[in-house]
Amino acid sequence: MKTDWKDFLTDAGAEFGDGLVMHYGNPEREREVALSGLVFSDLSHLGVIAVHGRDAADFLQSQLSNDVSRIDEGSHQLAAYCTPKGRVIGLFRLFRRDDTYYLRLPADTLETVLQRLRLFVLRADVTLEDAGENFVRIGISGEDEDDELLGAAGKLPEQLHQATHTDSLTLLRVPGVEPCYEVYARSIDAARTLWEALNVRGAPVGMAAWRLLQIQAGIPDIYAATTDLFVPQMLNLQLINGLDFKKGCYPGQEIVARTQYLGKLKRRLYLGHVDGDAQPQPGDAVYSTGDSEQAAGRIVDAQPHPDGGYSALAVIQISMADAGPLYFGPGGGPDFTLRSLPYPFEQDK
Repeated sequence: MKTDWKDFLTDAGAEFGDGLVMHYGNPEREREVALSGLVFSDLSHLGVIAVHGRDAADFLQSQLSNDVSRIDEGSHQLAAYCTPKGRVIGLFRLFRRDDTYYLRLPADTLETVLQRLRLFVLRADVTLEDAGENFVRIGISGEDEDDELLGAAGKLPEQLHQATHTDSLTLLRVPGVEPCYEVYARSIDAARTLWEALNVRGAPVGMAAWRLLQIQAGIPDIYAATTDLFVPQMLNLQLINGLDFKKGCYPGQEIVARTQYLGKLKRRLYLGHVDGDAQPQPGDAVYSTGDSEQAAGRIVDAQPHPDGGYSALAVIQISMADAGPLYFGPGGGPDFTLRSLPYPFEQDK
């Protein structure tokens, strides 16, 4: 995080932990407002990789799970980077500005993914670099943000997966429980102007509240603790614009295609609620009463819910989710109660 931006957030009341904005003095209130009101959040917990060069598009097309050829300056998409065994080691929101592609992902996986991608550049005209300092990143959620955003940005993406750009801002319309945007400001002045416009009717929230919104929307992220655990379909990427089965080869493509066309999906992403005091962490196990030793699934992310306990996304064996009940932790820990995702599973369409 740039020093000037951190100073601005500190003056705005931000409380920090490990260099990230935890909250603005009242995390319980932030969770309540996040699910029903206009909120905005610093997204410094998310990093950005820049990819440019004459062969950038072809390189990314050969590495990622989605069809990069469909990306232009007016669109964006999710895309996974997999091992040859089809396991996701990085999950990106991919967008383009000018001649550069940007891959947004959790900051704790950025260096691992960046170094792995660089191994496969070989003789291609491609440069990959950490672009986290190129942008101030802000997330916005709520029904009433349009007037403030229009005043600060001039134009908005109207549909999901659309992008718009001004001289100083890139705006992405992303899935959310309310209309939701990710904004990439090219200067601190532009970010400050946007923040102050939103602060008229909205409220700033910390990282936990923003991640709660993503959980409620059923949108996964891959953190360091969950890298190399799931194939893309286990994360529902085929349901949320993160997977293209016709685009051609990429690492793990044969495994992913076989799972889709020849096999039967045995695990998928579920939304649930943990009625406990200890916060589940990415990679923690979810258990079924039918087997108290072998995990039925793994937590993808979990954050405090305003009604108590924790809202969580978890990849769980379908048979155990159907049979229930589930609980967090071995030996009959707190209940893990399934909730409805905002999009249907394939057989429900």
